[in-house]
Order: sequence, then C-alpha cells, then structure tokens
Amino acid sequence: MKKETQRTGNRNAGRRRRRHAIRMVAATLVAAGFAVLFLMPIVLTITNSFMSASEISANYGQVFSTTDSGGKTFIAERVNLKFIPDMVSFSQYWTVLLKSPDYLFKFWNSVILVVPIVVFQLLVAAGAAYGFTRYRGRLKEMIFFLYIILMLMPYQVTLVPNYLVSDWLNILDTRWAIWLPGVFSPFAVFLLTKYMRRIPTGVIEAAQIDGAGEWQIFRCICMPLCKGAICSVAILIFIDYWNMVEQPLILMGDADMHPLSVFLSKINEGEVGLAFAVATIYMVPPLLVFLYGEDYLVEGITYQGGIKG
Repeated sequence: MKKETQRTGNRNAGRRRRRHAIRMVAATLVAAGFAVLFLMPIVLTITNSFMSASEISANYGQVFSTTDSGGKTFIAERVNLKFIPDMVSFSQYWTVLLKSPDYLFKFWNSVILVVPIVVFQLLVAAGAAYGFTRYRGRLKEMIFFLYIILMLMPYQVTLVPNYLVSDWLNILDTRWAIWLPGVFSPFAVFLLTKYMRRIPTGVIEAAQIDGAGEWQIFRCICMPLCKGAICSVAILIFIDYWNMVEQPLILMGDADMHPLSVFLSKINEGEVGLAFAVATIYMVPPLLVFLYGEDYLVEGITYQGGIKG
C-alpha cells in the first residue's frame, strides 16, 4: 500500500515537473518573440545605416516617394525590408560626421541641453529629498503631496504655464527656458525622498550621537546609501530629456538651437539614408548610459531599505 502511494506521488510529481517545464518553455518563447519584435526596429536602423543611398532607395523608395503635386504615391508592391546590406557602405556616416556639420551641431545641442538638467536636477533633488526626509510636518507633507500631483501631470498640461512663466522671465528662445523647468522637475525629488525614507533611523541617530552635523549626515550617510537611487534617477532623467520634442518646439523658436531629437523629424525624403545614420548615432549615448549604470538601476529599483554589510 505504501509503495503504491509512493508511486502515485512520484507520478504526480513528475507530471507537475513536466507541466512546469512546458510553462517555462512557453513563457520563454513568448518573451523571446516580444524581444525580437522590440529589437527589430533598432537592428533594422543600424544595419540600414550601412547601406548605400541607391540601395535604400531601391528597398524603401516607394514609401518615401511623392508625386509631382507633393502627394504620396500608392504602394503597389511590398517594401523590401533588408537586414543585411548587399555592400557595406560608410558613405552615410561620412556625410553625417564630416561633410554636413548640421547633424553634429544638433547632436551637441542635445548634449548642452540635457547634461546640465541631469546634474542640477540631481543636486536640487538631493537637498530637497533630505529636507523632506529629516524634517516632517503637516506643511512639508502638503508640499510633498503637491510634488506628487505635479509629477502625475503630463508635460503637455504644464506646457502653457511654463511658456507664460518663461515669457514673463524673458527667457523664451533661450536654453534657460528648457533648463529651469528641467532642473526643478519634481520627478527626482519624489523618487529620492521615497528612497531616503527607507534608510533606518538608527543609522542617523548613531551618527548624531557621535557628533555628526546635518551636512555630515547628508554627505557621509545619505549620499553613499543613495548612490544606486541617484544613478537610477540620473539614467531615467537623461533618457527622458534626451528624447524631448515638445519643449524645444514650443519654448525655442530658433531652429539652430533645437536638439537632434527635433531635427530627426525634419529630415526630408531625399535623405532617408542619412536619417538611418543619424538615428544610429543618436541611440549611442542612451545605450552607453544604460549599460554603464545597469547595475545601479536594478539596485535602485529593488532596494528595500536594508544596509549592505
């Protein structure tokens, strides 16, 4: 009787293991399918950037062609999506990097706009988050609640007030119209405050017993423990503002000051090959930032308030 019960239990355990294995295989295949779908446009952009202009025109010319009156032509045949060029050509990169300075100029416009926002938003957010963490009160909780409300609002809602304030400050059509709203954005303040509040109070109290002041607590305890969160927020801020389009279009009328994200949408149909090359170059900084800070990003998201030994 015991042996029969044991055999039945073994069979049931075997069926459960097989069902679990089948579910894992199915989930892996589904995840792989979605990964391929998400990566396909990126791979297509990178590989097509190494095609010659004639090959791109032959494969995608019908998509971007126009009639004499300016209207789009009817596509009677399928577009030929090619992932491997017939002959690798660097002519598009040669044009972008050396022959046409407009693209590099716009690229550096993006860098000049985004890097100060990332640096100074983190500085402002770190100080504000420390204040919200160390000093509690009804007034400060109301202010923090307003931060949350502002963070939940899409940028399109606050675009008109930002425009009016920029006009009142006489900073329209300057980089300050982009920098100031970005530096004082509530996004980083909210995340760093939630992160700092997870630091055990016993650590701060021990530092106070040892005679540490507020600046020492902030610099020697909170900042080192929040390194993962700071890197995570920096990555998210960089990617967000690197891809901004509405802010420069509305707040900066001078096209020479627009970032590359805006300029990419204005490349005409005769420069499709250049668009592939410029898009590939444009993807490099976010990818490098993400790959460099991937561990910090995961640490910042999964942190639960403990202290590493």
